[in-house]
Amino acid sequence: METLYFLVEENDVRLDKYLTGKINGQTRNYIQKLIASDSVLVNEKIKTNKYKVKIGDSIIVTIPEIVPLTVEAEDIPLDIVYEDKDLLVVNKPQGMVVHPANGNPTGTLVNALMAHCKDELSGINGVARPGIVHRIDKNTSGLLIVAKSDPAHIGLAKQIKEHSFKREYKAIVMGNLKADSGTIDAPIGRSAKDRKKMCVTEKNSKQATTYYEVLKRFEKFTYIKCILKTGRTHQIRVHMAYIYHPLLGDDVYGKVSKLSPKGQCLHAETIGFIHPITNVYMEFKAPLPDYFKRILETSKEI
Repeated sequence: METLYFLVEENDVRLDKYLTGKINGQTRNYIQKLIASDSVLVNEKIKTNKYKVKIGDSIIVTIPEIVPLTVEAEDIPLDIVYEDKDLLVVNKPQGMVVHPANGNPTGTLVNALMAHCKDELSGINGVARPGIVHRIDKNTSGLLIVAKSDPAHIGLAKQIKEHSFKREYKAIVMGNLKADSGTIDAPIGRSAKDRKKMCVTEKNSKQATTYYEVLKRFEKFTYIKCILKTGRTHQIRVHMAYIYHPLLGDDVYGKVSKLSPKGQCLHAETIGFIHPITNVYMEFKAPLPDYFKRILETSKEI
């Protein structure tokens, strides 16, 4: 356990932002978790992330000891698109959970990464999510970047936060979209009626923007490309349901039909970013999974 002491010499800065600038090698998300767990005291009192520090404030930060990773390594095959000493890009199959959680302690991407990378994974996101910089849903297939070092993790997280990360998806939505392209700019937050779901809402939400383009039209659905400006939880699924065109197979935000596969038809096809260590731009593309292609190949175009 490590204890850090700070005497504030500036005014009107959020507590989490102030500490992120003072504690080297830690993300703002990690600092926010410390504050939420009462590991940060300001003038011997517990404060929230939004507290604005003042000149003369005394801050004590307790950094907990690193908990040994207990996630079980499993020899699960991985479709690795790219790998170097700092990161790797994985093509995740539909049906695989990204990290262990209640109900999914094994068989996840993290379990597989533990076997493949051993102890060469970033520890910034905690013992249950080593190397995980961003995630996609269990039933969404496609590309994910995994950080093998903390500097790489910090650099990638910064690009995601600044929306300079390129993410393009292919999706099949129910019904026929009227416009050939469009922008959905609607804030997303957790549903007050069902805490397991997200929704478009003005309350406790974050700005979210999705661009879409029609690729092919079929009798009962539309094949589209989606580009994310932001990366909110379930963003494409929520936005498409919001405009009354939920994803085919989405049993949370839409209705399952006879045409539906198991899980939503959503594939993270393209990912582009600046390598956080070499500063070289890199871009990767994953082919559509077989179940996705079968739907397109066996359906009637209009």
